[in-house]
Amino acid sequence: MTENIRLAFQGIWGHKMRSVLTMLGIIIGIAAIITIVSTIQGTNEQIKENLIGAGNNVVTVQLNQNGYPYDLSWNSIPSGVRVVTEQTRQELEQIDHVEKVSLYTSRNYAEQVFYKTTSFNGELYGIDENYLSVYGYQVKSGRGFTQTDFEKCRKVALVDTNAVTTLFGGENPVDKTVEIKGDVFTVVGVVALSEEFAPTINSMQDYQLYANTSAGAIYLPDSTWPTAYQFDEPQNVAVKVDSTDAMTTAGKAAADLLTEKQIVNAGSSDFDYRSQDMLEQAQQLQKMSESTNTQLIWIASISLLVGGIGVMNIMLVSVTERTAEIGLKKAIGAKKKRILLQFLTESAVLTSLGGIIGVVSGVVMAQLISGMMQIPVSISIPAILVAVVFSTLIGVIFGMLPAVQASNLNPIEALRRD
Repeated sequence: MTENIRLAFQGIWGHKMRSVLTMLGIIIGIAAIITIVSTIQGTNEQIKENLIGAGNNVVTVQLNQNGYPYDLSWNSIPSGVRVVTEQTRQELEQIDHVEKVSLYTSRNYAEQVFYKTTSFNGELYGIDENYLSVYGYQVKSGRGFTQTDFEKCRKVALVDTNAVTTLFGGENPVDKTVEIKGDVFTVVGVVALSEEFAPTINSMQDYQLYANTSAGAIYLPDSTWPTAYQFDEPQNVAVKVDSTDAMTTAGKAAADLLTEKQIVNAGSSDFDYRSQDMLEQAQQLQKMSESTNTQLIWIASISLLVGGIGVMNIMLVSVTERTAEIGLKKAIGAKKKRILLQFLTESAVLTSLGGIIGVVSGVVMAQLISGMMQIPVSISIPAILVAVVFSTLIGVIFGMLPAVQASNLNPIEALRRD
């Protein structure tokens, strides 16, 4: 085999221009496929990060009525839905891949919230002691909630950096007071995500899907929530899982458990719990992107077929040129298998070399496209390996006919023909 490979490189080097032209179809096909696959993967990762965020593997499980989220900003307290207990929260943490669970209540559009004469129309949350760690918030200034704040129902609040701008005009809000539904709450700290993530926005559609236009958020201890709203209400649930890929299964398991335990007569009720599966949304967008790119891959594969036909043609020419060499080898005892392997090796080496050059060209093209058009790319090692192996197979498949023809030559006729 080593000798066959050496002879193959010797033949390629001896006909450099012809070899390059023969490999051109393979090079173009492999380069095109590597470029497309790299762009697909880069786009998919961007979609995934834009929707989920970098490292924020949190699934929100919400109360739904007839398949739609039940928003208490506009609706009354639902009948037949229990408040989630600490025991149920602990049961949720026993689900596979779940790391931590937080219970919280919310209003998407807070009403009757003021700082002096400035009204606030952002989001209002009543959170438990797990909420900040589940979502990855850290205290930027002031302090966070203490256990005593929860136990003694202290009227304290946290605000995020957006609320600092919209409600407090950029001033330090710590120790200032806000009025919420007629009650006065003291701001004790400012929180922000420990890993800020900004989605890539290239179009108006991206802006509408990803952009954060919120006026900000105010957080209260969940024990003081009934002080502002005068009643207990069923909570939403935030489930943090150990990996992005586990979000779908863990979220559905949590939703099923909550529906079973929290909904009275769950089988006949209009209410149930459902997970807001951002990973599934990301996968749907990825499929839309991939469907178009798959067609491009098939089109690029046509050049591989053309390249394979070119290899077959040039190997048939090589058999004709080397008729005397083949006859001499067979005359001195070379077997058909030996001749067959020699020509198969030569065609496989030719296409493999074209595949390697195509991979390098594809990687370079992907990076150039990324730089010029601001399109994310992700180089796939498995795709590179498959491309090289596939190019080798092309050499074996399309080199088979010339190799068989060479191995079947009659040595006497071959020498006479020369």
